[in-house]
Amino acid sequence: MLRVAQDGWLAQARALPSPHCNARPVGETISLLVIHNISLPPGQFGGGFVQQLFAGELDPHCHPYFASISSIRVSAHFLIERDGSLFQFVSCLDRAWHAGASRFGGRPECNDYSIGVELEGTDTEPYTPAQYAALIELTRALQAAYPAITPYRITGHEFIAPGRKTDPGSAFDWRGYLRALTGHLDTPHFAPTTQRSPA
Repeated sequence: MLRVAQDGWLAQARALPSPHCNARPVGETISLLVIHNISLPPGQFGGGFVQQLFAGELDPHCHPYFASISSIRVSAHFLIERDGSLFQFVSCLDRAWHAGASRFGGRPECNDYSIGVELEGTDTEPYTPAQYAALIELTRALQAAYPAITPYRITGHEFIAPGRKTDPGSAFDWRGYLRALTGHLDTPHFAPTTQRSPA
């Protein structure tokens, strides 16, 4: 069983601390889970390039696409690879730089109060059973540690940054994922108005 320690680190994840983070606002409650996807180069999996990006160590000469992103300072709390392998880059207690300009429930700056989980994948390619299994177990551990992350406060990057981001995309099985968490066949999470934040 996964468990988040008091220092915000998950012992069962491979820790690769990223410099791309900072402190949350004093007294902030962790209350939102944001699901993303990422692949480097785009549409290709493996190679460890995502880990290098989050560490600020991506070699711009390894691939033509990398020249345009190697200087970006970005991170997430967690990455789940295609085989279900779990990596952690930032303590849950700290502010990872994953959401950018964003808004949930009328409140901006989602990085302040959210945890970001990256799935290795694309918007249109199905995620693997191993990824869903790891994500469900991770979500349960995060909810146990931070009970303000209710099923109503789990969302995708596309919904907190509409028009700017599209992940985790149409390939992500929201119904199956949330049903596994809640035990309900139908939930209100699939209505766009509950996923998107008001302007």
